Amino acid sequence: MIWKTAWKNVWRNKVRSIVVISSVTIGVFAAVFTIAFMNGMIAQRVDAALDEEISHIQITGKGFRLNNDPQIVIDENKEVLSLLKTEPGITRIVERTIISGIAGTAVKSTGVQIVGVDTKMEKEIFNLHKKIIPGTGDYFETPSRNELAFIGQDLAKTLNIIKFSVDSTVLNNLKEKGIPENVLNSISSLSGVRFNNENKFTKTVSSLLTSKEVKKYGRIIKQEAWTYREGSRLTLTFLDKDNNLVGARFKVTGIYDVKNTMFEGSMVFVKKSDLCKLAGIDTNTFHQIIIRISNIGQTEAITSDLKVKFPDLDIVSWKQLQPDLAMMTDYVHQIYGLFMGIILAALAFGIVNTMLMVVLERTREIGMLTAIGMNKKKVFSMIMLESVFLSLIGGVAGMFVGWIAILLSAKNGINFAQYAQGMEALGYSAHVYPEIGAGFFLLGTILIIFTGIISSVYPALKALKLNPVEAIRTE
Repeated sequence: MIWKTAWKNVWRNKVRSIVVISSVTIGVFAAVFTIAFMNGMIAQRVDAALDEEISHIQITGKGFRLNNDPQIVIDENKEVLSLLKTEPGITRIVERTIISGIAGTAVKSTGVQIVGVDTKMEKEIFNLHKKIIPGTGDYFETPSRNELAFIGQDLAKTLNIIKFSVDSTVLNNLKEKGIPENVLNSISSLSGVRFNNENKFTKTVSSLLTSKEVKKYGRIIKQEAWTYREGSRLTLTFLDKDNNLVGARFKVTGIYDVKNTMFEGSMVFVKKSDLCKLAGIDTNTFHQIIIRISNIGQTEAITSDLKVKFPDLDIVSWKQLQPDLAMMTDYVHQIYGLFMGIILAALAFGIVNTMLMVVLERTREIGMLTAIGMNKKKVFSMIMLESVFLSLIGGVAGMFVGWIAILLSAKNGINFAQYAQGMEALGYSAHVYPEIGAGFFLLGTILIIFTGIISSVYPALKALKLNPVEAIRTE
């Protein structure tokens, strides 16, 4: 009977109940979707770091990570590789040769890290070969008499290998993509002009368009004006193992795009055999071992075990290589808990305020119920159930709306193209796919019910303090 009475009481003032339920729904939806968005963004960054950049564990000779000294090598004859293959949890191993150097063209040069790789084995650990920009080549697949280099899009822009130009084809493509005629007329004056630098092209386009047009169409125009001549070349210069300056011309075999400005702008991949030959390094030695494991949760345990087995080597996990990302993943649940706590606190205050109004409005009624024999336990239960019903309806509705929003946005993702440059500079993709585990919804529902119960205590105690005789006299 108490449950039925409490349910009817919730709907006695429909407008107020709907307002409270709506506010709870909006608050819970905002919390759920924001947490899913943050979770998706962090998960994407972790996956990108492990699949494209650093993997789970890296091993180098003592001191190599400090200065990339080419003389600090790991000898294959020390049986390090064979021992690693027997370690439980390790699924893939690949060796690399690494040298710091300078990449240059006729007009530009910049410092890079030159990585000599076994192209076949690399595909088993990293998926850079899947990140090739269409029309720029391949991942060391086309036979060539030249030394080949696989470079990032940002490095190609820095070295002016990627250029920008507007011609009739670009204008037609932009028209097909819905760019207004007045915008096309404004940039048509650039026909025939070739820009070697992205910044110059961006500034020129910005000078021809309004700020609103640049914000809306600038990125699309830049993408269409992007040009690359397949087979472009660059020079790699570095010190060999004997500190002699050496260099060679490399043909660009392909350009990758991994949405990480720093990585793209500094990492050049070449065949290990080519780099060893130029640097005078024995092909049976290497500078770095990359390890892939089956379960990311075992990373620290395997790292600690390897440190014991190989005390003369530097062994670091991905969390040591990317401490900022490690901090985000380690404290992400605390961040989610804090965010959810703020939402639940706001929910609690709203419920308390509403139920206090209910108690004050129904002072006479509560007094009569007490006078005819309803004990304090039942009065307390009635007020508590009303609070729980209000919070539960709003909470479940908010969870459901959040779940629908996550499903819809996760299908195609949320594109923050206008913030791409800033986000990619930090290593995060501007195209985010929200995601969240099913367990979160169950936990969220339990917390909402708990909040409803806690919120009902003060109003219910207020009702219990009413004197039946005085309450009945209340108008």
